[in-house]
Amino acid sequence: MPFSASDPVAVLINNGAKVLAPLSDSAKLDVRLLISFVIDKPLSYLLTWPEKQLTQQEFQQFVMLFKQRKAGKPIAYILGYKEFWSLKLQVSSSTLIPRPDTEVIVETVLNNHTNSMVNCLDLGTGTGAIALALASEQSNWQIDAVDFQLEAVELAQSNAQRLGFSKVSIYRSDWFNSISSGKTFDIVVSNPPYIDELDEHLEQGDVRFEPKSALVAKQQGFADIEHIIKTSTAYLNDNAWLYFEHGFEQAKKIHALFSQHGFSEIQTVKDYNGNDRVTYACYKRHH
Repeated sequence: MPFSASDPVAVLINNGAKVLAPLSDSAKLDVRLLISFVIDKPLSYLLTWPEKQLTQQEFQQFVMLFKQRKAGKPIAYILGYKEFWSLKLQVSSSTLIPRPDTEVIVETVLNNHTNSMVNCLDLGTGTGAIALALASEQSNWQIDAVDFQLEAVELAQSNAQRLGFSKVSIYRSDWFNSISSGKTFDIVVSNPPYIDELDEHLEQGDVRFEPKSALVAKQQGFADIEHIIKTSTAYLNDNAWLYFEHGFEQAKKIHALFSQHGFSEIQTVKDYNGNDRVTYACYKRHH
């Protein structure tokens, strides 16, 4: 180990960051997050007290967590939470870790829908990230959030409760299967599995630790997206919108699928790295 218990915090951070640099693009932040977790203080505390030393017990806990990170375990799974849209969400290995890029779908929906009364559905909610971020900005929206995995449903419910979003209705459903017939929505959002099963990135980085069922879809990653587009028309109000987060090379095919199933006004939005990330379209019922 590149540290000793007598090292002050500043030295632990620098030495730890050097070790993690090859496997993390936020190595220094990772170490700071681990230390602040162990000593139960905010990150700012470490900047104010760089000479602080950990107790023997804190140091041992830090070394244990550091080894997990060095083995590639995502920082969010080690800490048990991830910040998303300034909400502190509990995460577990049964759900995907919310990504900064997913905030793009939240922003896009909020920019496009400023009306106060909206029925919204989040398909494949995972930790509840998208649904709860929308609820945090639009308290009057009626939001349903569903997931097929029971562990994800329980985690999202617990996040909603802890953060005080008791009005968000979270339950188990295989896409639209358990949504009561006759129930319709103005907005449907989804960050579905969209990675091809043969994608070599599945064996790299944090993704290795995440549930494959939340990442991978058949038909080169398009099976779930196509199923949602096809099935959604029975659950959409007139002039309703369907939003997807998707892979950076998938926009063109999604445009085609939307057109094929009678959607119009199809648009794609780029993420913070300039990659196509969110595609959405409008469904008009022909009276």
